[in-house]
Formats: sequence, C-alpha cells, structure tokens
Amino acid sequence: MTDNGIQNPKLKGVSKTPELEAALEGIRSVTIERPVLHAAVTTALRKLIVEGTLPPGTRLNERDLCASLGVSRTPLREALKALAAEGLIEHQPNRGAVVPVLSEADIIDAFELLGCLEGFAGELACARITPEQLAEVKALHFSMLACYARVDLPGYYALNQQIHDLINEIAGNTSLRQTYQSVNRRLQALRFRSNHDPKKWQRAVSDHEKMIAALEARDGAMMSAILRSHLSEKKDAVLAAMRTVAAA
Repeated sequence: MTDNGIQNPKLKGVSKTPELEAALEGIRSVTIERPVLHAAVTTALRKLIVEGTLPPGTRLNERDLCASLGVSRTPLREALKALAAEGLIEHQPNRGAVVPVLSEADIIDAFELLGCLEGFAGELACARITPEQLAEVKALHFSMLACYARVDLPGYYALNQQIHDLINEIAGNTSLRQTYQSVNRRLQALRFRSNHDPKKWQRAVSDHEKMIAALEARDGAMMSAILRSHLSEKKDAVLAAMRTVAAA
C-alpha cells in the first residue's frame, strides 16, 4: 500500500489481451495520487485515450486495468461510467467497455457542429472579454508556443484545449458551454492526432495567432470565421488520416 491507500501495480502473472499489451506500458507511467480514486482513474484513462495509447477499437479489460493502475474494480467502473457519459468509451454486448470507432459521418457531423459552437462562443467572447481575461488567454497562448517550439505535442495540446475552453467560458452562455463540452469530449482524441503532421500543426499555430488578434480587436465576426475555419481544417486533417490508414 502507498501512503494514499492505493495498491502498487502487480503485473506478474496477470494475463493480458493482445490489444492492451502496448497500452499497459503507458498506463504504468501514470501515477495516481489524488484522494478521489475514481476521479484519478478517469483522468488517467482519459489521457491515454486522447493521446492514442488506448486507440479506437481497444477493449478495456477490467482485470488488466485494475492490476496496472493498482485499484479495485469499484473506482475503475465508476471511471468507465464517467468516460461513457463523455462519449470516450462505449459498452458493447459481449465485449464490455470499448474505445469507440467513429465513422466518417460521425466525424463530419461532430466537427461541423463544434465549428458552429466555437464560432458562436468566439463571437460572444469578443463582446464580453475583460482585459484580465485577454491577458490570461495570451499567457496560455505564449506557453503553448513554447511547447510548439520544443515539439512537445502533449503539452501543446493541453494548453490548446485550455485556450479553447477559456474562450468558451468567457462567452458566458451556460447552454452553449454545456453543449460544447459534450461534443468536444467525443473529438478530443481526433483533435490531438490531427497535429501529428508538421505542416498542419504549423497552420494550427497560425490560426491561434489570428485568434489572439481578433480578441484584441474585439472583432467577433473575424473571430467566428477563424474558429469555424480552424475546426473545418481539423475535420479535413482527421478524415485524410483515416482514409490513408484505410487504404494502407
């Protein structure tokens, strides 16, 4: 037992499904220290799904995950319920919890909706942002640029998401925010992987520079157009990557 009451992982003798063999290596590096176990497990698994350690189609074997994370089935199952509510996993008959595989139609629909939501949020944010909030967005932006310079994709993505989330929060519309969070969760893993192409990543950074300029100018129409275009480019990048894999 550790000081926080979490059992250390004991992997010896634990059978693993082939699809989780590589994923478990990534899970071993996740240290759970938060007092609320199911919240900590949710955070750990969400990160592994978003960053692709647990790719679409992976079956989440409860015994293997419990052994790897050093927790009992109760907090794990609570975490799986939370992730299912976010759309990051789904429960399938005879397979249990699985990381879902989105169809092209699912991806197109979700990105189109998210583009509208982010565009509207950007327009509202330009009308309502305070100098202090603008300074906060710019600070996150500069930290994100530092990650880009270091080719730190996980760090870049985390800050990128904070920026988009903060803009949505600044918009000040509760109904918009709830819908945005629900749709965005389903696409987090795809948005992360869309920056693996250096040219597309560079274009995404350029879009963020334009967003800062639009916020500074309080130009809602410009901000909305930039965000809609930004999400459309993400959608195209994701679909192109999917088609490349399918053709291989």
